[in-house]
Parts: sequence; C-alpha cells; structure tokens
Amino acid sequence: MISSGTQELTADPGGIARAADMLRQGLLVAFPTETVYGLGGDARNGQAVASIYEAKGRPSFNPLIAHVPSVSAAQRFVQWSDQAEQLARAFWAGPLTLVLPLREGHGISSLVTAGLDTLAVRVPAHPTARALLTEFDGPVAAPSANPSGQISPTTAAHVWSGLGGKIAGVLDDGPCGVGLESTIVGLAGDPTLLRPGGIALEQIEKLLNLRLHLHQSGDLLTAPGQLQSHYAPDAPVRLNAMARRGDEVLLGFGSIECDLNLSSEGNLTEAAANLFASLHQLNKTGRPIAVSAIPDTGLGVAINDRLRRAAAPRDS
Repeated sequence: MISSGTQELTADPGGIARAADMLRQGLLVAFPTETVYGLGGDARNGQAVASIYEAKGRPSFNPLIAHVPSVSAAQRFVQWSDQAEQLARAFWAGPLTLVLPLREGHGISSLVTAGLDTLAVRVPAHPTARALLTEFDGPVAAPSANPSGQISPTTAAHVWSGLGGKIAGVLDDGPCGVGLESTIVGLAGDPTLLRPGGIALEQIEKLLNLRLHLHQSGDLLTAPGQLQSHYAPDAPVRLNAMARRGDEVLLGFGSIECDLNLSSEGNLTEAAANLFASLHQLNKTGRPIAVSAIPDTGLGVAINDRLRRAAAPRDS
C-alpha cells in the first residue's frame, strides 16, 4: 500500500534498519507491539514528540510511554529500585509499564513526561518492536498509531487508513495479538496501580507481597495534567501578553522582543517541543512570567491548555 509521504516497510533487517534511520532523523514510524501498533518517535527529540501529537490530530500533552529493548536500556533513563527489578524480572518483556523517577542527565524530552520528574517505561514483547528498538538504540515514545478518538490499530491497514500520508513509515508485521493495554504501576512513591491492563493486579501484589494503592480520580500522581492548576511555575503567569509589565519576564512566540521565545518563526511544533523546558528556565528567574498569545489551532490548542493550567489560581 502506498500513500503520499509514507513508506511501507517490511519486517526484515532492511525494513527495520530503514525504520530506525527514520527515527534518528526525527521522523515518525508506526510499528507493531503485542497489543496494538504504536506511533513511534525519538523520545529525546522534542519536535519528534510534538509531531506525534500533531499526527494524531487532537493534541493532548499527557505523559507518554517510552519503549526500550531491555532492562539495561531502561536503567539509562530512570532510577532503578528493588521493586522495579522484581517486576521487570517477572513481567518484562511484556505488557507492564513502570513509572519511575528520572535519572540525572536522562535526555528525555519534557513533552514525553509532560514536565514531570518521572518516566513511564516498558519493554515490549513483540519481536519486531524489540528488533527496531535494538537497532535504533534509544527510547521511543509511542502511543497508539491512530487518530485520536478512533479505534486502536491492530493491523498495518488500520494505521494506513488513519495516518497514511501523515507519518514517514509503517513497519508492517501483520496483525497484533490483540490484548489489553499495558498495566501501569507507579514506583516513584508508594507502589500504585495507575492503569489496569495485561498483567493482573493480583499477580503484581503477590510478587511484591504488598497491596498496591489504587487509582483515585484527581490524584496528581495517577492523573497528571488533569488538575485545574498544574504545570504551574512558582511565580504568577499572565497570558496573551503584548509586552512585559513591571518585573515580568516574557515568553514569546513569533516575531516579538522577549526574554525567551518558544518559536521565533511562529512554528507550533517547535513551540510545543520547547514549552515545558522554557517554563522551567523562566521559573528559575523568580520573576512573574508573561506569555505571548499562541494561535488556538492545531498544536496551539494543547499549548494553550497547558498555559491556562499554569496560569490558573493556585489552591491555598
């Protein structure tokens, strides 16, 4: 199947090498896992990750899962623990995702973590996914390879139907073994079931010999980005600013005099990639932050959502 701008890649050494090269170039490649086809981009490349949201069509900067080929690869990016070791030995490779504190110098784009200090990571069991991750030798952020709101894809044909012409390649290895999404367990604090999935809660609790905390709606750990005030710097944030007021620092967009610019060329993909890192950088100044107006279209919808949360009244 051919679609303008998208290459059909076969699950052989040549196709896998070509897919890995696309990822190195910051391009997007759909690939099979044991559950569904994922839409992969280099998790260290902010613009590649922003392109994932853009391709899916309804941007929402929630944390993404970084896929890696092995435990040792995961340990490059997160702080490992005895509980992580127990779970990985028992259930990796497979449909289990672990959320762990980021390691210093991790290099992961803040769009993958939604600006948090934790990373969701897993080792998929599908042999083609493992081969691609090994060839690429880096973390791949990969939500399901479908337009937002549509049915998750379990064949390459499903991916072509939804994303043909919007991504660089589709690595076709036939239908996935259709199953549940991965179970997500948070290990940054008390072990917590963040999402049920392919590994049963009872199996995890038996292995760890403890009861997991369960998902509670509104809990910051289990539902990042869903609180009204979130992504919030220490100082006040003022939106739709034309210029600085008083002691403010100005986060700009487009052609504007400012202290830091999300994208001087007015590119929303670049702005999305720079958003969280820019807020962190300006927060270090200790001064109020003013933000230029961002177009409320495409990726601008998600950027403005995060900025409104950053500017929302704080809970006392």
